[in-house]
Amino acid sequence: MKSSQEWVPPPGTAALIFDCDGTLADTMPAHYCAWLSMLRPYGIPFPEDRFYAMGGMPTAQIIRVLAQDAGVSLSEAEVERMVHCKEEIFLRHLQEVRRIEPVVRIAARYRGQFPLAVASGGYRHTITRTLVHLDLLDWFDVLVTAEDTPRHKPEPDVFLEAARRLGVPPATCVVFEDTDIGLQAASRAQMLAVDVRPWREAWGTSLRRQ
Repeated sequence: MKSSQEWVPPPGTAALIFDCDGTLADTMPAHYCAWLSMLRPYGIPFPEDRFYAMGGMPTAQIIRVLAQDAGVSLSEAEVERMVHCKEEIFLRHLQEVRRIEPVVRIAARYRGQFPLAVASGGYRHTITRTLVHLDLLDWFDVLVTAEDTPRHKPEPDVFLEAARRLGVPPATCVVFEDTDIGLQAASRAQMLAVDVRPWREAWGTSLRRQ
């Protein structure tokens, strides 16, 4: 795979769409710690490999799946309280979050040449706070989050809504994602999907060597 410095948009590209968590922002370790802290009183397990496999799904949806699998009965009010608790724990660790530089460099390079969007399964308040912390919010023309579509990744709705708001055909969009379900959602939207995980892993390795 080419490095992010070598990546160029294919002919016909009209817009670039970025996931946030794990794509633009190195939030996944902080999110996982928040999940473990929130779930501990309920005795609900959440192995790390499953956490990454479910990346891109809204928090409430993940809670319902985990609770059902663990045989824990939760009311909708309890689910909402758990969502709030998990997001608040994450935000307390927001200062630890860094930009994922190889992906951010692409946004920086093509900002002004193409309209840019963030399309995330996260909640608007949390995604906005994350982008503000990283000084990235005003780079993007459109922000689509979990509240904006009835269905979520791996369904294509969040990416289709981003294209609609940008005013471009879905097939002319390039999506940058870090999860299998996000890549699947982009494919279902008939968009070219770029898996940023090799770039993120190489970037993380270089940081550890410093």
